[in-house]
Amino acid sequence: MISCPEIWTEFFEKYYSEEINNLAFRIKSGGDKRAIYVNFIRDLSVFQEGRLGEELIENPDEVLTHAEKGLASSTNIYGVSLEGCKPRFHSLPSTKKIMIRDIRSSHISKFIAIEGIIRKVTEVRPRIISAAFKCLNCRNVIQVPQDDSTLRYPYECRCGSKRFHLIPEKSISIDSQRVKIQEYPENLRGGEQPQSIDVILEGDLTGVINPGDRVIINGIVRAKPRGVQQRMLTHMDLFIEGNSIEMLQQEYEEFEITEKDKEEIMKLARSDDIYEKVVRTIAPSIYGHEDIKLAIALQLFGGVAKKLPDGTEIRGDIHILLVGDPGVAKSQLLKYVHRIAPRSVYTTGKGTTSAGLTATAVRDEIDGRWTLEAGALVLADKGIALVDEIDKMRKEDRSALHEALEQQTISVAKAGINAILKARCALLAAANPKLGRFDRYSPIAEQIELSPTLLSRFDLIFVMTDEPGEERDKQLASHILNMHQLGEMLEKFKGTNIKEDLKSKISKIEPAVDPELFRKYIAFSRNIFPVLSEEAKQKIEEFYVSLRSRVKENSPVPITARQLESIVRLAEASARIRLSDTVSAEDVERVIGVVQRCLAQIAVDPETGDWDIDYAYTGTSKKQRDRIFTIKKIIEELEDLNENGAPEEEIVSKAREKGIEESKAREILSKLKMMGEAFCPKYGFYRIVRRR
Repeated sequence: MISCPEIWTEFFEKYYSEEINNLAFRIKSGGDKRAIYVNFIRDLSVFQEGRLGEELIENPDEVLTHAEKGLASSTNIYGVSLEGCKPRFHSLPSTKKIMIRDIRSSHISKFIAIEGIIRKVTEVRPRIISAAFKCLNCRNVIQVPQDDSTLRYPYECRCGSKRFHLIPEKSISIDSQRVKIQEYPENLRGGEQPQSIDVILEGDLTGVINPGDRVIINGIVRAKPRGVQQRMLTHMDLFIEGNSIEMLQQEYEEFEITEKDKEEIMKLARSDDIYEKVVRTIAPSIYGHEDIKLAIALQLFGGVAKKLPDGTEIRGDIHILLVGDPGVAKSQLLKYVHRIAPRSVYTTGKGTTSAGLTATAVRDEIDGRWTLEAGALVLADKGIALVDEIDKMRKEDRSALHEALEQQTISVAKAGINAILKARCALLAAANPKLGRFDRYSPIAEQIELSPTLLSRFDLIFVMTDEPGEERDKQLASHILNMHQLGEMLEKFKGTNIKEDLKSKISKIEPAVDPELFRKYIAFSRNIFPVLSEEAKQKIEEFYVSLRSRVKENSPVPITARQLESIVRLAEASARIRLSDTVSAEDVERVIGVVQRCLAQIAVDPETGDWDIDYAYTGTSKKQRDRIFTIKKIIEELEDLNENGAPEEEIVSKAREKGIEESKAREILSKLKMMGEAFCPKYGFYRIVRRR
């Protein structure tokens, strides 16, 4: 074994003299960061022909002790003692990066790297490493080193007494924190459950990571016997004693894009039919729905998040809601996006609570303290969250989505924990109308029972209806039957040349772009930050102003600033598909077409034919609001003329004089009663509810 303090002193002075001087300066200035970070691949694998690095992997306890002593002996220009400073090793070779599920008994007491997502973080608390005990008989103070979770008392004092009292202020403590790291959900196959492992962090490593962070943790694998009811079992629990943390801040950093991949991506971006190819790559087995597939493609590429000088943050993620009849492949679209998106979390409304979506406070099984465990939206940070059957969620659980969709944060105030977690993800949700099929003559807000505030946070809302049509039904039936036939043939003749005979059929349901390349394409595009050109700005402004300029006195509002921001996000995503740094006028035209077709489905008042954005989000058009206001005014005028209130027939008669049909007047009266705006003191009479 070549490792010894002198060798490490030579290593630090040769490769890290500047870092040592910076460390000494921080210590002299009263800083509390007493660590130096060593790049394993760049420096340690080169020094002494890599033998020192190999010894660190195989015998980390002894080698880390030598490295610490070697660092303490290193000279610095400030003459400051480096005693107690920790060497922290990062950037281990890929061969030493072990998946959590692959950690075995052979890895115990070895130095490894694991990568994953942080699920749970405990509070930072001091851990005693050397406890001071006072003898209650002779007052002698004894120091006892501690290396376990249970406090170890002295056996006996020199005076023979066995009665001791702990003195916390004379004991030596170090900050300690335990976190739980879990495998990436997107790396799982089939029905695999994500595996997790606890990590112990100490000193300057504490308090730097939060639930939802994606990290690489380098450290030593430890094992401890599992105890059940004060009995120690032969089975042991594994945990990692953390040495360093590498934060994976950059989006999709885990994707390795080679030069060959880059060439293919650039070639694809330059093709004239790139948008058609991208659309044909999204769920090719699902027939039609080109607008929705284009919108999902734009969502995958995403807009550009911005931080303004005053600290205001504008999200770049695009939220989409699919509403429609059963059997129109809403769930299949979500499942396909889950498979193809570089980073995604899938859940269903029926089996999801607000805690499962956002974050939950759980009691730690070891010390009983409350800790935070991240939910689906936090785990999908910098990715896409997919929520099927969002209408099946309880109302109080859906309310957790409001902050996550717009502010892209999750605020938690539970069990004495106050925290703000990041949830920078796009949301693709699907909902079924409560009466089974979508009614084009009823507002969407009434059919899925989502609050107006939540509906307004979606950039695009698509209605998917199953309408019979001979030509379309024929094409759909042919597509589905060919797909089934192809699946049977490929399964039957697996490994033979039958695929050549079926090439024409395969081409119809094969993605236009290879899924693996498409994932890398999306990841690569996230490094492009397109800016609006003057032509694009002018086109968006013209569209917004032209729609708003139609509004006269007492006219409905066709579009709001929220839709304006949605157009900007979608146009930036369109530019990203081309890997362009500039948003062109063509990008704006493309997304305006999508937005117009979307609003034409949900925001057209069936009575007037005008665009009314309030009709889409609240279910009440401008004309209906005016009628409700008129009816309420009539009730207020008539209710004091009769001791029982305003007679229904008189209300209807007065309403008819003001141009409101009898059926509409009775419908509004019924709605006012249902909403708690009016009540009937006696059958056939109405009074307005006055709130104090």
